[in-house]
Amino acid sequence: MLATFRWVAYLEGISFLLLLGVAMPLKYAYGQPLMVQIVGWIHGILFTAYAALLATVSSDLGWPARKVALGLLASVLPFGPFVFDRTLRKHR
Repeated sequence: MLATFRWVAYLEGISFLLLLGVAMPLKYAYGQPLMVQIVGWIHGILFTAYAALLATVSSDLGWPARKVALGLLASVLPFGPFVFDRTLRKHR
């Protein structure tokens, strides 16, 4: 289950960066909102999966509340899932 969480976290992080770095500039600088709708929808699904898997994995592995809170914080910060994944690899 941890491997699945890490994959979803990676995809969620990429979708967030695409939303912020590609889709939003296309919408506001070039008046093309379609990319925000598409990437935003994908990101929303991945974010929901990330949160659900975080809850499942943290419960299964007995993570302390601080680690779960860091995982939630990571999901709303650009590059956060990648940094959180690094801590998961270090502290197995």
